[in-house]
Amino acid sequence: MCVPVRGGFQLGAAPVLSRSTVDRSEILRNTGADELWPGGRIILVDAKGRTRVEDGRRLAHQPTTDFGHTPVPGAVLLGAEAGVGYWALRVEQDGAQDGWQDLRAAGAVLDDTDAGLLTTAVGLLGWHENARYCARCGAATNRAHAGWMRRCTGCDREEYPRTDPSMICLVHDGAGQVLLARQPSWPAQRYSVLAGFVETGESLEACVRREVMEEVGVDVSDVRYLGSQPWPFPRSLMLGFAAVADRSAPLRPAPGEIEEARWFTREQVRAALDADGVGVEGLRLPPSVSIAYGMLTGWAHHED
Repeated sequence: MCVPVRGGFQLGAAPVLSRSTVDRSEILRNTGADELWPGGRIILVDAKGRTRVEDGRRLAHQPTTDFGHTPVPGAVLLGAEAGVGYWALRVEQDGAQDGWQDLRAAGAVLDDTDAGLLTTAVGLLGWHENARYCARCGAATNRAHAGWMRRCTGCDREEYPRTDPSMICLVHDGAGQVLLARQPSWPAQRYSVLAGFVETGESLEACVRREVMEEVGVDVSDVRYLGSQPWPFPRSLMLGFAAVADRSAPLRPAPGEIEEARWFTREQVRAALDADGVGVEGLRLPPSVSIAYGMLTGWAHHED
């Protein structure tokens, strides 16, 4: 259980997919990649982002030399630790078999190293599949820098992995209630905090105010940053905020996007958290792999 904090709630813990221990420095990719292949480890990822997880808790790392003595085409360098290079490779096989799990299922149970490796692998391999042609001239692009760049074969343009910023905001009343909403496609009684993509020319704080107004029709104040988490589905970076709204203001859920929005008490959220993923009658929370779960944990166990 989260230890109560004072002076403004914070995230309940480090976001699950923000954990990482490997060295990701650019110099490794540019000049040291070939030296990191011998003696390295590689994880195989299928087209749906699944990989083999051993004992339900750790990634199945294979020796890189099982695939040859030099980096194989398509392999991307994830980083290095204690002189060992970690790589990822897309495989054609269907991972729908025993022991293969995706990031949503396994991210919360992996240790810091494996969580960071799989998060990076899913995002980086997905980017390569969507950046095979130049956005400027349309010519084919080739991989470079151990998978961290693509170079156009036509105009020599360089392209790097994309990240799309998205705000995610826990709206509360400044006391003991939090505003949660649900999308029509979610499981019954599943509620979460509000989120939306940052638009061109927009600050993060402006995005928070706009998205909350668009989704539930209320103004917010006291916008405060909490933390961030990569969310490679396919390439988001979730930027967590808290904000305050007037609980007496009418809620106007966005048609087709928000099925329902409701205020919940701190006691209700605590009970749902204590139910360990099952939820309680009327409230199921987002999975623990999400930053939303950490935000709700921090708020629920805060003492005003």
